[in-house]
Amino acid sequence: MEQPARSEPGRVRLASPQGRWVLTTTVLGSGMAMLDSTVVNVALPRIGADLNADLAVLQWTVTAYMLTLSSLILLGGSLGDRYGRRRIFVIGVIWFAAASLLCGLAPNAGVLVAARALQGIGGALLTPGSLALIQAVFHPDDRARAVGAWSGLGGVAAAVGPFVGGWLVDGAGWRWVFFLNVPLAAACVPIALRHVPETRERGADGAHGFDVLGAVLGALALAGVSYALIEAPGRGATPAVIVPAVAGVLLGALFLRVERRRPDPMLPPGIFAIRQFTAVNAVTVCVYAAFGGFFFLSVLQLQVVVGYSALQAGTALLPTTVLMLLLSARSGELGQRIGPRIPLTVGPVLCAAGMLLMTRVGPGASYVVDVLPALVVLGAGMVTLVAPLTATVLASVDVDRAGLASGINNAAARAAGLMAVAALPLLAGMGPEAYRSAPAFEAAFRRAMPLCAGVLLAGALIAWLTVRGDVLHATEPEATEPCHAECTYHCGVSAPPLDPGEHTTDHPSPPSPNHPPA
Repeated sequence: MEQPARSEPGRVRLASPQGRWVLTTTVLGSGMAMLDSTVVNVALPRIGADLNADLAVLQWTVTAYMLTLSSLILLGGSLGDRYGRRRIFVIGVIWFAAASLLCGLAPNAGVLVAARALQGIGGALLTPGSLALIQAVFHPDDRARAVGAWSGLGGVAAAVGPFVGGWLVDGAGWRWVFFLNVPLAAACVPIALRHVPETRERGADGAHGFDVLGAVLGALALAGVSYALIEAPGRGATPAVIVPAVAGVLLGALFLRVERRRPDPMLPPGIFAIRQFTAVNAVTVCVYAAFGGFFFLSVLQLQVVVGYSALQAGTALLPTTVLMLLLSARSGELGQRIGPRIPLTVGPVLCAAGMLLMTRVGPGASYVVDVLPALVVLGAGMVTLVAPLTATVLASVDVDRAGLASGINNAAARAAGLMAVAALPLLAGMGPEAYRSAPAFEAAFRRAMPLCAGVLLAGALIAWLTVRGDVLHATEPEATEPCHAECTYHCGVSAPPLDPGEHTTDHPSPPSPNHPPA
């Protein structure tokens, strides 16, 4: 069968058949990761019951994925630039699907946690690639519309994720939450191979520039500290907890030392000399730590304490994502008009109020009276802050460092969420069996929500004191040409959206004889 002719990278039009295929495959790929970030939490109680697992296993089910994803996402973007964005994207999709299959087949908790860590590696390869493909492949006149379509469809995937996850858990079982990724990958990969042209960074020869040591040290540091925090409630201050904690801290210090000395570090320390960049990343850490802890515990609260089914719990959380999908673009426009300082201050305060309202949710709670108001207030806060936060990160650096800045911000958010999921149960006094007892879990949940609210208020204070109101319009002293966010409303609840920056130096790979350029 004759293969369709394909346009060169940077020449594909959105209205063409090839343009629609490119958009389809990027949405399918990113949709897998978006769905996974929202559906797994809904399945946690059933996973615990089926595998006879304690709370620590539920924490590891979430943190193992976030650990490898946050540690390797910067490396994944660099691999795509060097070896081909389509190639790394396809490898990531296949890897993600294979790990998802292993998650669904896991016979015990150990295999599930290991498979989740492998799944995070696949996510680190495919997540940076979907938007990078759009930026590199589409004609400049069509990029904004292509990004908008990708953003909107990705937001829909995030919105329906908890509903689909709950429906699967209550019906076919929690394993199908992971099996769902396999047919999505089976559709995505052939489309990508047939219709998406390959691109890579100009002059990329693969010889230098991969900070594998930094990525490994960062992952091990996070793993050591996470292990100590998760195991502390059950083991106490024993060597099994103290040794990993100390090792994690020492590895973190070694990571910083290595990054300062490498000629091509994954995390260049010099970028944190930009005050606005450092300030908004501090706000990011506070905000997404609170979000990570909230969404991990709230689905357990709704199922363990209130008595919701998985479907009811997943559906209950829809207002936050729907508000993000509908209103984030307008929030981005408002931030451009009035500056980011007020949205980045008011947004966390609203989120804190929403989390405090969740303390009213207990046995026999009414969804309309108790749950919905809290989620609407929380969603309003998220809408207010996420798009301006992303825009401020990019505006604080020049165009050449936009992709790096966005990747660091995304990784910081995911690492903050990881630490929150690991630490919050310990700080709230949750024992290993807390989620099996409604009274015990409710008491700990009521202690946890004020902690999340406090972290959000700290973020609001940092924003008010450090973020300039004119940063979206003024050029930083360190920036020769300021960058501005192109993707304004693909705003997930687990991390800010990635933006790979402009790919003005791309060049196509030589066309295959079966795929001549049009």
